[in-house]
Amino acid sequence: MSLYLCNPHKFLCCPSRATSFRIFVHHHRPYSSAKTHLASAQTPITPIPRPVTMSVSAGAVPIATIKLSAIEQSKRLAAYTAVDKHILPEHKVIGIGSGSTVPYVVERIVAQGRELNKDRVFIPTGFQSKELIVMSNLNLGDVDQFPIIDVTIDGADEVDLDLNCIKGGGACHLREKVLAEAAKTFIVVADYRKNAEYLGTNFTPGVPVEVVPFAYAQVLRKLHSVLGSPNATLRMAKAKAGPVVTDNSNFVIDAPFPRKMMMDPSTILAKIKMLTGVVEVGLFCNMAQAAYFGNEDGSVTVKRKVESKVVEESILPS
Repeated sequence: MSLYLCNPHKFLCCPSRATSFRIFVHHHRPYSSAKTHLASAQTPITPIPRPVTMSVSAGAVPIATIKLSAIEQSKRLAAYTAVDKHILPEHKVIGIGSGSTVPYVVERIVAQGRELNKDRVFIPTGFQSKELIVMSNLNLGDVDQFPIIDVTIDGADEVDLDLNCIKGGGACHLREKVLAEAAKTFIVVADYRKNAEYLGTNFTPGVPVEVVPFAYAQVLRKLHSVLGSPNATLRMAKAKAGPVVTDNSNFVIDAPFPRKMMMDPSTILAKIKMLTGVVEVGLFCNMAQAAYFGNEDGSVTVKRKVESKVVEESILPS
């Protein structure tokens, strides 16, 4: 048996920074035979809600009660509108993405009520969303158990006119893409700054590329000399010495490309994916069915696909 002590507030968009701890107890399973494993593999898996609660200090208050900046209000507006439109009572398996908009997505889902959520399973794209699901007393699942997801809602670093997205500013784009592809409906939520004509307009660090550590130097060389990204760099960590390490124990390269090349993100995606050592690329092309952008004036801009076209509309504040 192993004990782990952590402070989850450090990793979440939580208003309280007061110390609050939870102890995780990990029990090591005894070795079981291959016959036992085979039998269990043939038995349908029933998701079990994690009976884990997190103590919140007396000073903590819900997100909704805090006075938010204009940017945060726009994020919440987009998240709330998307949940209201797309997380319906019949949806039982829901993917939860990563990023600064996602806490508002979870908050709105929780507001739908315990009765509606008790039979749902929520699949996270990374550590942040997993902890949000657990802290909210929602049922935590895994894409291995539920390979088909009803709806996945995620943030984005930028979205273009055709609903192509740059994702991976938080280094979660591999798992985010797995959940986006597994979903029957993939929805993006963001604030107005992420709404652009072309990718790379406002999000300037470049295309996030997850690579295995062994191959990062070779991938960098190819990006510099062959694919047209001479300023591609290995992403360095802010609070540790050395590079950012993803949830999959890989490195991330940020590769900016000229505007002319970014006008055709599908081609860039295909070329980068062909490099040996590349795990995933933070370009989500032809994947999103709709994107919701919260605006400063309280309105929401909605871009959605209708057949082969992208239609834009505005939802005015009530």
